[in-house]
Amino acid sequence: MRPNLLSAAGAALICHFFATAALAQSKYDPGASDGEIKVGNIMPYSGPVSALSIVGKAEAAYFKMINEQGGINGRKINFISYDDAYSPPKTVEQARRLVEDDEILFMAGSFGTAGNSAIQKYMNAKKVPQIFIASAADKWADPKRFPWSMGWMPSSRSEARAYARYILKNIPDAKVAILYQNDDFGKEYLIGLKEGLGEKASSMLVAEVAYEVTSPTIESQIVLIKSKEPTVLVNAATPKFAAQAIKKVGELGWKPVQFLTNASSQFASVLRPAGLDNAQGILSVQYIKDPADPAWKDDPDVQEWRAFMQRYYPDGNKDDSQTLWGYGVGRAIAQVIRQCGNDLTRENVMRQAANLDYYNGVTLPGVKIKTSPTDFRPLEQFQMMRVKGENWERFGEIVGETSSD
Repeated sequence: MRPNLLSAAGAALICHFFATAALAQSKYDPGASDGEIKVGNIMPYSGPVSALSIVGKAEAAYFKMINEQGGINGRKINFISYDDAYSPPKTVEQARRLVEDDEILFMAGSFGTAGNSAIQKYMNAKKVPQIFIASAADKWADPKRFPWSMGWMPSSRSEARAYARYILKNIPDAKVAILYQNDDFGKEYLIGLKEGLGEKASSMLVAEVAYEVTSPTIESQIVLIKSKEPTVLVNAATPKFAAQAIKKVGELGWKPVQFLTNASSQFASVLRPAGLDNAQGILSVQYIKDPADPAWKDDPDVQEWRAFMQRYYPDGNKDDSQTLWGYGVGRAIAQVIRQCGNDLTRENVMRQAANLDYYNGVTLPGVKIKTSPTDFRPLEQFQMMRVKGENWERFGEIVGETSSD
């Protein structure tokens, strides 16, 4: 027995030696240590778009699960998420708090175009990664000017160009109106729509109507748009206002062809509150599986997500794709950390974020997470869909644009 005991003890000592040696060779920047990695995040937990904070709650729940499972490469993830109330000045304040007081290793999954725009130069000056930004603006795919900032989803402009292509092909004599949020989020759709319509934009666009995110309703804007007699309405609004617009269009008895931004395409928080009768036939794009769609009922990744929700985020809406979206972002953050190994420097975090090529599980089959040093847009593909009954019906091929477009 003694030789076996000595062999076991020797093996344990050898394992301990190599583990200690590996940690000794670890490279750390602020926010990383042998036992912890600090990841920063900013979400609108209050304010006009607080409904979207479920993304941040899902991300936090994901890392609670990861930590219960032992962390990543032996380190627990300290996911520090603050509220900015969807106010850019508050975003700046919270970013400084995360970088200078909490000393995070990197920021990931923070929500909003305007807020992230307000901190982009600061994060790049500090050389702190600002990755998987929850915004569809084109500016996050600009590694030459902003090498420390990276987006997540297909750009708003490419989405709007897809709507324009559909209009030109299927409704060539359309009179088009757009309702858009008067900030970077909404203006990206306006720019993309004009780019897609090209030389016909000036004759086809009959109304460009903005609303403020602080407005209580957008009913007056819909009445104004209807007075211009468009046959197509592009609804480039965040969920609360998108639902109001769809409902008001229905109340007016108006029947335009409607396009709805992917960011507001949830049945649970937008289409059902707006009234499913009013939502029939609405067009949008999809790149994330919709858990409310029976098509994904037996999908292994969606089933895994439902089990996760039941245990780690039981109060979250299990029919809302935004919670699945947050879970997917959590998976992507974890993938980057795993690829970093023991080189937990900010430079290596950015290097690994720009070296992804895998299927995340929450996206449509065939839609991969893929980046490179010159391509900072992890998701670039989507599929057209329309509301039919109580579900989205996808049609056509999976399409997309490259970051050079």
